[in-house]
Amino acid sequence: NMISLNKPILWTFRRCPYAMRTRLAVKASGIKVYLREIQLRSKPEAFVQDSEKATVPVLKLPDGKVIEESLEIMSWALSENDPEKWQDIMINEPDYSSNFLRELDGDFKQALDRYKYANRYHLDKKSALDFRDLGSIFLAKINKRLLENAHLSGPHQGFLDVSSLPFVRQFRIADPKWFDAQDWPKLHTWLQDFIASNQFDQIMEKLSPWSENQGDGVLF
Repeated sequence: NMISLNKPILWTFRRCPYAMRTRLAVKASGIKVYLREIQLRSKPEAFVQDSEKATVPVLKLPDGKVIEESLEIMSWALSENDPEKWQDIMINEPDYSSNFLRELDGDFKQALDRYKYANRYHLDKKSALDFRDLGSIFLAKINKRLLENAHLSGPHQGFLDVSSLPFVRQFRIADPKWFDAQDWPKLHTWLQDFIASNQFDQIMEKLSPWSENQGDGVLF
């Protein structure tokens, strides 16, 4: 099938926050890709061939080049086309942006995983709540930033918002009642606006897992 040659393939998993932020950026860029939804417990051979690390998201370009990190895929898409100016914040506040992303994907993600999946890490309840407290430090910083700006990325939504929203959503899912009771008024509004948005609906459409007989994938 020759059509594949002119569009990238994006391997994805619907509920994975890394894959979610990648789909958000690809959708915003307007670049058409073939989505291939995988099941984590039965990964297609073609996926493992494209990516040795075999974790989503993975973008395969028509020339065969493979990009395996979600932030890099986002940057690739927005460098091609950025109609909503999501990259402005990276240019206007480069130090803030890189520090934010480092903390998001580092300490915050680590705390999130150990809080939400304590059993997986053989942690008791108290340890899990210690990690919740650690993650809350980052969430309080987000709330503070949103007191000064409409979005993390400044006056309009941008790279930092989209990079972090899927992870903040996941942190909330671990215990919505507790989360909603925290004194982060701006963060709550920011998160709920996102969850209620068309933008979120578009990237959360349910797809059946890709298999060889589906050809290229689902045009996205």
